[in-house]
Amino acid sequence: MLNLTPTVRVLLFINLGVYLLQTQLGQQLNLLALYPIGSEHFQPWQFVTYMFMHGGLGHLFSNMFGLFSFGPLLEQRWGGNRFLAFWLICGIGAGVLYSGVRHYELNRMHQDIEAFRQEPTDVNLQDFVEHNMEEYAAAFAPVIRQLHQTPDDTRLIQGALTSIQQMYTSSFNSSMVGASGAVFGLLFAFGYLFPNTVLMLLFPPIPLKAKYFVGLYALYELYSGIHRVPGDNVAHFAHLGGLLIGFIVLKFWERGRTRFY
Repeated sequence: MLNLTPTVRVLLFINLGVYLLQTQLGQQLNLLALYPIGSEHFQPWQFVTYMFMHGGLGHLFSNMFGLFSFGPLLEQRWGGNRFLAFWLICGIGAGVLYSGVRHYELNRMHQDIEAFRQEPTDVNLQDFVEHNMEEYAAAFAPVIRQLHQTPDDTRLIQGALTSIQQMYTSSFNSSMVGASGAVFGLLFAFGYLFPNTVLMLLFPPIPLKAKYFVGLYALYELYSGIHRVPGDNVAHFAHLGGLLIGFIVLKFWERGRTRFY
């Protein structure tokens, strides 16, 4: 009944199986998630294993729906081996690019904390918030104002330093899971190879050509990654990484060939 190609079917079962293991083993599988480079929990194999982990049933469903929707037609065009290679390359590449962005962000956060530690002024605290935690600007605003009025308040300074240090530690020990990078690679490939295929969106329920859908989705992810809101734990730059890696792989396969599948 379902038009599932062999490799897509295997990937669906593997992801479902790993999720069922997560529900049973819980934190015992945490080392399969992707931690920031430099974290005591980071291991190189996580660039592969993280894409088979998911943060919840909704997360799993959305990624597997993308695999189910775009994967079979691409596997039919490329064959199973090339499809699997593309899936893994996009997933690993997205993880590597995301880790690079996180390394930069965490390094900047550490530098801003040290600047505040050396010179605990309202200006340096404001810089920390604007550079690293802009989504929490409203929560820090009273502290920054009070620090401006009472710059020698050691309790206030220590409290602010403790808070931003805790934010850094929490960020440094947070992990990423999910097949989204690989799925976004598939999404780009579908839009690239079948640009005029009309997709019926779920939200909003309107028809849209694949090439426009990919472009609009990429812009949305870029905006969401730059302008984060409180509670947003989506790895938007991993999604963009999957799109970018998908583009690079397709152009590499296409180079010098009239048919690259």
